[in-house]
Amino acid sequence: MLRASDLSTFLARNPAAVVAELTAVRGSSPREAGTFMLIGAAETLGTIGGGALEHMVIERARQVIREGQQGSDLDVPLGPEIGQCCGGRVTVAMRIVDEAKARELMARVAADESRLPSIFVFGAGHVGQALARALVLLPLKVTVVDTRADELVGLPEGVTGKVAAMPEAVVRRAPAGSVFLVLTHDHALDFLICAEALARQDAAYVGMIGSATKKARFSNWFKGEGYDPAALSRLVMPIGAMGLGDKRPEVIAALAAAEIMVHIGRGEVSAGRPDTKEVDTVHGR
Repeated sequence: MLRASDLSTFLARNPAAVVAELTAVRGSSPREAGTFMLIGAAETLGTIGGGALEHMVIERARQVIREGQQGSDLDVPLGPEIGQCCGGRVTVAMRIVDEAKARELMARVAADESRLPSIFVFGAGHVGQALARALVLLPLKVTVVDTRADELVGLPEGVTGKVAAMPEAVVRRAPAGSVFLVLTHDHALDFLICAEALARQDAAYVGMIGSATKKARFSNWFKGEGYDPAALSRLVMPIGAMGLGDKRPEVIAALAAAEIMVHIGRGEVSAGRPDTKEVDTVHGR
C-alpha cells in the first residue's frame, strides 16, 4: 500500500502528475475498486495490478500530462482485446493531481495508514533486523523494541525503533489487534514479554523464536507461575518454521511474515470486516 511519506515525496518530485483510480470493477480483476496509482512523466508510484492494463493507463496518463488535458475515464475489458486474461472489466478514472486532489489523496492515505495493524518486534538482533526489513514492505505499522539503543541503529525507513527499559509495558499499551514477536537476547525477558502478550485476548498473533527445548522450558515456567495453560495454545513457537527448520534470519523473517499475514487475514474475515472475504481464486486473476 502507499504510505503518506512516499506520496508526499512523489508529488514534490512530480508537480505534473496524474492519479489513476479503479472506480468500478466487474468480474475478476487484479485489484479492487478504490485502488489508485500516481503517474509522472518519468516515474510511477503504486500499482493498479500491473500487466497490459497498467501499461495502457500509464501511456494514456503521460499523454494527458504532455498535452495538458484534464483527464478522463477509461472502460477496459480485461480480456484478449488488451492481452490480459482476468476476464473482468474495470473503469479507470484519470485526473490531474492539483492541490485539492493532492490533499484528498494525502487524507485517504493517512486514513488507510491509521487502520493498519500494529506489529511489535521485541529484539533488534539479526532476526529482528531481518524481520523489520521483511515486514516494512507489508501493510503494517512496524515497531522494533529493544532495551539497547545501539541495536536499533540501521532500521529500515518506515520502521519505528523504541528503546524500552521495561518492554512488557509496551505490550500493555499496544493497540487492540496488535501482533507481538518475541526474540530478545534474554530468555527471561522473552518469557516476561510473552506472558504479557498472551494475557491480552485481543492479540492477533503472539510468536516467539526458539528451539523445542526452549518451548518446553517456557511451557513449564508459564504453568508453574500460575498462568492459564490454555493461553499457550495461542503461542506460535517457533515463528516461521513451516516444517523447514531453516535457521537463516532472512528465511525465518520471510516465513514469519507470511505466517503473520495469514493470521491477520483470517482474524479479519472472522470478525466480518466488510472489505475482506475468503476467495478461491489467486489474487483475483
